[in-house]
Amino acid sequence: MDWLMRMNRALDYIEMNLIGEIELKEVARCACCSSHQFQRMFSFITNVPLAEYIRRRRLTLAAIELQNSDMKVVDVAIKYGYESPVSFARAFQALHGINPGMARQEGSALKAYPRLSFLISIKGEKAMNYRIETKESFHVFGIERVFSVNGGETPGEFWKQSHANGEVKRLSEHAGHLPTSINQDYHKVHAVCSYKKTEEDTFPYMLCAFQSDSSKADGYTRITIPAHTWAIFSSDPFNWDQFDETIDSLYKRFFSEWLPTAGYEQVDGMEFEITGGKEELYFVELWFAVRKISS
Repeated sequence: MDWLMRMNRALDYIEMNLIGEIELKEVARCACCSSHQFQRMFSFITNVPLAEYIRRRRLTLAAIELQNSDMKVVDVAIKYGYESPVSFARAFQALHGINPGMARQEGSALKAYPRLSFLISIKGEKAMNYRIETKESFHVFGIERVFSVNGGETPGEFWKQSHANGEVKRLSEHAGHLPTSINQDYHKVHAVCSYKKTEEDTFPYMLCAFQSDSSKADGYTRITIPAHTWAIFSSDPFNWDQFDETIDSLYKRFFSEWLPTAGYEQVDGMEFEITGGKEELYFVELWFAVRKISS
């Protein structure tokens, strides 16, 4: 089953369960990936978080229900997953700009968010810099956290906290020399994600350094990255204040342009965020563990 079919099958499941409970693990199962992986792909491709898309679809259908039936507002609220008319009215007002009762008035302006479908978009106006490399297993060590896909602390906040308390600086000092097999223009501290199984709807994330003979890894979490084929996407050089937009663009193009057409799929969502550079210009590489899709 190809990538597009998987993603559209996940959207089919969502659409069929807008009235009722939508289980993220079932959405992910339809797409043959983890909950975290699906939500990241979805948000990068559509620019809308999955939870927000589901909320918009439910409130779109709720507005249609109010316009075309005599159902009480409280019954419509319950039908589309709201525990009380108050929470439903608040969400309805935020999306449509009017309260649910006014939706029945002739001429009321409402918003409609249609069902999404994933299609291949032919672009190609800008080349993607990538390479496919097969690497033997290697070791990294660092500071590990497990995050929830349902909110709470984010990896970005983890980075900020670790910079503020000096953990990133200490990890850089303990990294030692980069292994000779690694690009010597890389920085010392990077990030790796989804390198092991955790609880449902969670994912592991580590601020990490490549382990070499000169590393001081005692006291850190150490992991072995198995041998994999990696799709490695490189940015053009940039100034540091352009980091967020640069890495977001790489992720978006990987998920929306390369992955649907390349004949590969991600392996358990495993990926590295690698930074490097010298003087005042930087670059970022995203490493995605991949395998060829069997025909």
